[in-house]
Amino acid sequence: MSVSVVVPALNEADAVARAVRSAFDAGAAEVIVVDGGSVDATKAAARQAGATVVDSPRGRSRQMNAGAEAATGDVLLFLHADTTLPEDAFVQVRSTVERGAEGGCFRLRFDADAPLLRLYAAATRLPIPWLVYGDRALWCTRAAFDAVGGFPDLPVFEDVAFVRALVRRRRFRFVPSSVTTSARRFLRDGLLRRQLRNALLTAAYRLGVPPERLARRYPSDERRG
Repeated sequence: MSVSVVVPALNEADAVARAVRSAFDAGAAEVIVVDGGSVDATKAAARQAGATVVDSPRGRSRQMNAGAEAATGDVLLFLHADTTLPEDAFVQVRSTVERGAEGGCFRLRFDADAPLLRLYAAATRLPIPWLVYGDRALWCTRAAFDAVGGFPDLPVFEDVAFVRALVRRRRFRFVPSSVTTSARRFLRDGLLRRQLRNALLTAAYRLGVPPERLARRYPSDERRG
């Protein structure tokens, strides 16, 4: 059972190589970095780390779909460019698929320490689908990805919509290992302020506010989508 890792990236020269190396260290069959128009050395750093680089129109959902189209693996794992996988990532994924899962995610931890970050990370230990976002390294079988039509073309919350579609198939599982993601945006925006903003925007999306309106509330560097 081969696993392809898809990494959407935009101006992530300082981080993308770590993400790529962590995927290969975990045993990825291939790593595809999908660049959305970087003006820094993202593509060079990705290639130097061993990844295949694919160009795509900007937008995280479009980039991930382009990466999935280029991938050859039985399982697709979508990894943010500022996130790294644990060494047992694919042992866990393969074992979960062999027990009947079609998709899932990991727990989360941050590369910085603060009480609020520890609390947020602890919440990801709970098997609750509405706490799942793309930073938790979403994965699914190729068959499941095709069945749900991939990621919807949304400027934000494409990850939430994708998880919702997978959960409806009733074979979504939670892997008991943690990916490590950057706390840079929490530290930049303020921990409490950012968490409150995220919670309000998520609530608005779940109540039916169009993602196009909500996207205006996101910093431009996060609208990949």
